[in-house]
Amino acid sequence: MGEKKQKPIVLTGMQPTSAIHLGNYLGALKNWVAIQGEADCLFFVSDMHAITVPQDPNQLRKNSIDCTAAYLACGLDPGNSHIFIQSQIIGHAELAWILGCLAPLGQLERMTQFKDKASRQTGEFVGAGLLYYPALMAADILLYNAHLVPVGEDQRQHLELTRDLAEKFNGIYGPLFNVPEPLIRGGCARVMSLQNPTAKMSKSDPNSLATVFLSDTDDQIMKKFRSAVTDSGAEIRASDEKPGIQNLLNILSGVCGKSIPELEANYAGVGYGKFKTTVAEAVIGCVRPIRERMETLKKDSQYLWDVLENGRMEAQARANALMAKVYGRIGFVRRADL
Repeated sequence: MGEKKQKPIVLTGMQPTSAIHLGNYLGALKNWVAIQGEADCLFFVSDMHAITVPQDPNQLRKNSIDCTAAYLACGLDPGNSHIFIQSQIIGHAELAWILGCLAPLGQLERMTQFKDKASRQTGEFVGAGLLYYPALMAADILLYNAHLVPVGEDQRQHLELTRDLAEKFNGIYGPLFNVPEPLIRGGCARVMSLQNPTAKMSKSDPNSLATVFLSDTDDQIMKKFRSAVTDSGAEIRASDEKPGIQNLLNILSGVCGKSIPELEANYAGVGYGKFKTTVAEAVIGCVRPIRERMETLKKDSQYLWDVLENGRMEAQARANALMAKVYGRIGFVRRADL
């Protein structure tokens, strides 16, 4: 008999900067759930990334636990995956420093997200964490020697830097890191704002009607969709010229699993008002059980802590094993705990 094939290691996470929204679920979490049986999965709450912009400490702690509850409510299985909080693992920041020493400053400064977020910072203060963010992301991935990383378009550039740093380290110190590949799966396109369908749905959107959160009530979801910005005309058709309707079609496709052409045929001749109500009802049917499960989980703090502690122990063991090798390669005196 041949050797049992090792599952690829998949790592990804989400910032606990606010409640998780519909775009996070359809664009990421739904796919995370689908890959659990196919891969050795590590899912983390990326609280260290969150502090690249100011956070209220008490709210950040609460959001980190709520994010864990949302992961579980959406279908992540702690019996089949490892769920942990980034800051609880010794190694992320340490490896980020080592990789940062290999990262060209110019390459960090050219990162699209850095330039975009720095330009939107209020006042004159731009924290160095925004610049250093990609080095920490590289450390997150390489600390567990991940083979695959689920990424959206806005993170592709960061993953390319991760690949560059893995190859550079391997070239200087000898082969150690896997060079990770992006994990691209079919599914819903980017979910856009309900009030500005040319911009991505965002946790931080100041317009309360723009974003549907998984914690929203049925009535709140219905109100947001009924007020969604559409387009001139009356045709239910996906087109760059009709971003509002295209966004609603993408959302409905992501929720019900039907293709865009099938939905266009099904709703030919239906008015915008009725179509928006239909999309809202489908989203409510999707979100309601997740919301109810989240509410139940939040009441069981011991279970959430047990999940996180089990995940922490597994992640720390892997991180220690990798960092012991890194220490040996670069000439650090090995710590007693490695």
